[in-house]
Amino acid sequence: MADYLKNISFENFYMNKITQLFNIQYPIIQGGMIWNSGYKLASAVSNAGGLGLLGAGSMYPEVLREHIQKCKIATNKPFGVNVPMLYPNLEEIMQIIVAEGVKIVFTSAGNPKTWTSFLKEKGITVVHVVSSSKFALKAQEAGVDAVVAEGFEAGGHNGREETTTLTLIPMVKEQIQIPLIAAGGIATGRGMLAAMVLGADGVQMGSRFAASQESSAHQAFKQTIVETKEGDTLVTLKELAPVRLIKNKFYNDLQALYATCPTPEALKELLGRARAKRGMFEGDLEEGELEIGQIAGLIHDIPTVQVIFDTLLAEFEMAKKKVVQL
Repeated sequence: MADYLKNISFENFYMNKITQLFNIQYPIIQGGMIWNSGYKLASAVSNAGGLGLLGAGSMYPEVLREHIQKCKIATNKPFGVNVPMLYPNLEEIMQIIVAEGVKIVFTSAGNPKTWTSFLKEKGITVVHVVSSSKFALKAQEAGVDAVVAEGFEAGGHNGREETTTLTLIPMVKEQIQIPLIAAGGIATGRGMLAAMVLGADGVQMGSRFAASQESSAHQAFKQTIVETKEGDTLVTLKELAPVRLIKNKFYNDLQALYATCPTPEALKELLGRARAKRGMFEGDLEEGELEIGQIAGLIHDIPTVQVIFDTLLAEFEMAKKKVVQL
């Protein structure tokens, strides 16, 4: 194991599958989080050497177009768009992505066969987010260029299988031939090293970048991330679309409703509309959805993206050296 770890270094990763696929310096991808991932965050991540993603899930089509155009001004490095396929206006969003010359698209929360061929015919690199080996294989069969395997620790909408990153990554690695990106519970250089030892070619981080100065989230939500501790998040709303939330008044109201054995319709009525926007973008910490991963318990500050990258790289090399010495 020590000899294997000696070969895991960012110097070697400059030319690995993920950096080559996206033409980036480091195999670090920022999650395309709704209400967090505007052009300021995406361009900052790309400028730091990773791959920034715009979060189309919280943008009307014309707002997405504006952010794409601003991102092209803010960086000359590659960036992409994350498109959750459970949202409306998909056809219009895809047409805007093509018209604006976006070269990388991450799809999630839907069937990869729906849009992969269309995007690849336009010369776009396609990555699909999965929560199991079964769906990773389906994504590979659909022709995607890589998959993100996201463990149950992740924030936001989650997989139903409840498979953690520690077990998911090697299971997916065993099944697929295309590049593999690990996500869920990764916010440190140590976590990156662990994911790569398990077989990942790169990592995607959401929560760590949500708590950055460039994140478009409300400052009150960023501060709440910093204050979140172990056990403060749980997955709920499994009958609709599983989502990991910070416990607050809205979450407690949900649990009170669950005590009555509610129908999905009753859950939808309580959920209403724009809960995530109220919480993460507008800063309503009581009534809003506050989506974040379990790794928030290890996030203690709100630095710039560049400081996050500097810290990740230093931690990665330090962790590798310590393990090699074992």
